[in-house]
Amino acid sequence: MNTPDEKIAIYLVENDTAVLKSLSALFNAHGFETIECVTAEQFLDIFDPQKRACLVLDLRLPGMSGMQLQARLTELHISLPIIVVTAHGDVPVAVQAMRAGAIDFIEKPADADRLLEAIASARGILQNKLPADVPKNIVDDRLSKLTHREREVLDHLLQGKLNKEIAGELNLSPRTVEVHRSRIREKMHARGIADLIRMLG
Repeated sequence: MNTPDEKIAIYLVENDTAVLKSLSALFNAHGFETIECVTAEQFLDIFDPQKRACLVLDLRLPGMSGMQLQARLTELHISLPIIVVTAHGDVPVAVQAMRAGAIDFIEKPADADRLLEAIASARGILQNKLPADVPKNIVDDRLSKLTHREREVLDHLLQGKLNKEIAGELNLSPRTVEVHRSRIREKMHARGIADLIRMLG
């Protein structure tokens, strides 16, 4: 049954016009009202606190950055679900964004299904259906299945380090780090770093 509050608006803050149009078309095709902004300043100008909405936010923007916008929203006591979309090299910053309250981050090129899944999570939060936390005993049980080396790699991942940085510090090849990451995701039942931060943050 469709209830009126199921539809939410999506503020899309992205300065790459091609990406902006592509994501906007995706969200519109799934029935969402999409409000396009090319800068954080433009978003602040047109933001309507009465609208049930989430924010899909690029971190690299001209002028105010995505992280600065996140901080500004906190200062203004504006609470809305934020999904960060970021280039691979910005993963350390995306980890900071998660710790500052973003509900998810997705690396570019953004997978449509992952984006829609994140929007569904945002809608649930707006309807006060918070995502269920994984109980601590289950997280501990999953952690116990990791090898010592996997725990080391996990600790570095949670600090927002990239594969090549982890490889350098642990004297491994980047390919080996990727294998460890894959095993960590499998054993922790995590899609990626965002899930790991939620479980262990």
